[in-house]
Amino acid sequence: MHLSEILTHLGEEREQYFQAVAPPVIQTSNFVFPTLQAFREAFTDELSHHVYTRGNNPTVAMLRAKLAALEGAEDCLVFSSGVAAVAAAVIANVNQGDHVVCVQAPYSWTKILLTTFLPRFGVSHTFVDGRDMTEIERAIQPNTKVLYLESPNSLTFDIQDLDACAQLARSHKLVTIIDNSYASPLFQQPISHGIDLVVHSGTKYLNGHSDVVVGVVCGSKAMIKRIFDLEYMCLGGILSPHDASLVIRGLRTLELRMQRSDASAMQIATHLEKHPKIERVLHPLLPSFPQYELARKQMKGAGGLFSVYLKADNIEKVEAFIGRLRHFLMAVSWGGHESLALPMAGFYSIPGRPDSSQPWNLVRFYIGLEDPQWLIEDLEQALEVL
Repeated sequence: MHLSEILTHLGEEREQYFQAVAPPVIQTSNFVFPTLQAFREAFTDELSHHVYTRGNNPTVAMLRAKLAALEGAEDCLVFSSGVAAVAAAVIANVNQGDHVVCVQAPYSWTKILLTTFLPRFGVSHTFVDGRDMTEIERAIQPNTKVLYLESPNSLTFDIQDLDACAQLARSHKLVTIIDNSYASPLFQQPISHGIDLVVHSGTKYLNGHSDVVVGVVCGSKAMIKRIFDLEYMCLGGILSPHDASLVIRGLRTLELRMQRSDASAMQIATHLEKHPKIERVLHPLLPSFPQYELARKQMKGAGGLFSVYLKADNIEKVEAFIGRLRHFLMAVSWGGHESLALPMAGFYSIPGRPDSSQPWNLVRFYIGLEDPQWLIEDLEQALEVL
């Protein structure tokens, strides 16, 4: 299906809502039935019928159809946050006594899920360097059930060989789950490489306006049905119809936003790579990146994220650099119109935060939709303090 069809037409049965261009928000908690027979039929399959908005809502279903098509998946569920989606995908595929192999340095709340939450229920884990297939294979135990990937991750952009990981997992009968938030479905489709479940923080590029928190799980109809029947319905981490409508709005411009962010980030990263006050730039599609060839093989683009190591001999200089930025907002997340700076130095006074293990001179940038030359000028004046 053509990308334009997915973003602007798929799932939008306009004859059902007065030929309106913008889809309606079906803001209801409940649905009624004309007959007892219809009532019975709906309760036999709540994923396909409208019974209660905690299960299936028409506006939410429209978004699900679009996101599944973008990922090349059979079906999709949307959640109230990215970590709700990650938790549901993992919990649905483990039981007491099982084991998870996960790449090192995943999203901080994914790490907390594996190190703090799941051990309470007898699920263990091993973190591995996902760049090393031998290390991944060595970590697999007889009770391993899930191989969890994040390619690229969102700080240092380590990449896993998705074809090799999928083949290894199949040989050991493991479920593969990948966080695809960094690349988005436009720049990487893990299911085409054999990955079972794809999760997103849809808060990022998919929504794209910094006004909705949303999570996504895409996969086969059977796997999505399994998650829906228990983790989705029981834990209740659903997306509201109103928020679903805002994400549908965001998808209209997804292609344009991604192209702009990707091109601007490459321009700025290339410029900074030559700057004397920058020790190193991490961007998966820069030829200097250690996994550049694998990134080119698996990804069509890299979006707006990259990181730099500043040439700063103390943390105070990093603070001074951040304080001089005028056009970058200091914040977590990414994917909106606004450019952001996330200094790892900010986590050093927070013991126990997974991010605090990163070097204090590492700063992650997200490049939004502003003029890239305007942003470069801001970076240049801020770097003068180093």
